[in-house]
Amino acid sequence: MSPQGRRLPLLAYHNYKFMESWPARPLRILAEYLDPLERLKAERVGDTIVMFGSARVLPRERAEANLTRLKKSLRGQLTPEQKRRLQAARRALEMSQYYEDARALARRITEWARTLGENPRRFVICSGGGPGIMEAANRGASEAGGKSIGLSIEIPREQRTNRFISPELNFQFHYFFMRKLWFAQLAKALIVFPGGFGTMDELWEMLTLSQTGKIERRHLILIYGRKWWQRVIDFRAMVAAGTISERDYALLEFADTVEEAFVRVRRHMEKYHPHPDPPWWE
Repeated sequence: MSPQGRRLPLLAYHNYKFMESWPARPLRILAEYLDPLERLKAERVGDTIVMFGSARVLPRERAEANLTRLKKSLRGQLTPEQKRRLQAARRALEMSQYYEDARALARRITEWARTLGENPRRFVICSGGGPGIMEAANRGASEAGGKSIGLSIEIPREQRTNRFISPELNFQFHYFFMRKLWFAQLAKALIVFPGGFGTMDELWEMLTLSQTGKIERRHLILIYGRKWWQRVIDFRAMVAAGTISERDYALLEFADTVEEAFVRVRRHMEKYHPHPDPPWWE
């Protein structure tokens, strides 16, 4: 209350109705830049390794349990729907290997990165913050005793924050483009596991940024799982058709095992990013 007993109007930035309005959109966008900026700075995150992949891939233990439970429930001649469900459960178990590989790879990278010191923190694992491959990445980093970042987004389905993200580095975004900015801003490498539209979106975004020089070409883009990716995207056909060049194709590296991926990541980081850049927050 004012000295005259009249209720004071709300400050603009305390006015929820205004802050959610169209005119305040620039303020909301700016907030999604400044909040991560301050929190990443406080945790002295120097650079990141981003891991993408499907939100729908299950841990092996859960996929095995689902398949076992389904088999026990089926009796006699299977209906077309039951056959479909059984096929899907078997496919989920097959795909769960990518969850376990992402988890193991994030653990290996984090164990190595922790030997490089914490001022700044190098090669911090960063994921999209949700389930599936994202959870596996954060989980592996957590199991190695390191911090990891989750950049979550408000979407209608599948996006829930996984419990393995470091609480102080757990972010929620409304604007996809601000989330994309933070994926790219500190990344020294992008590791892409099998995924759907979201994974493809982020892969093409990073490839285009690298192709056009908006991020350095010496940043690693590593595709995990040749067999799966070759069924989905024929990169060599794009070269043959002339829609991309051999130099563009050379932006991609491939790996099929955790060991192969880790060796490629470590070798690339030691060659091109052996010393931390001057702290970006100074």
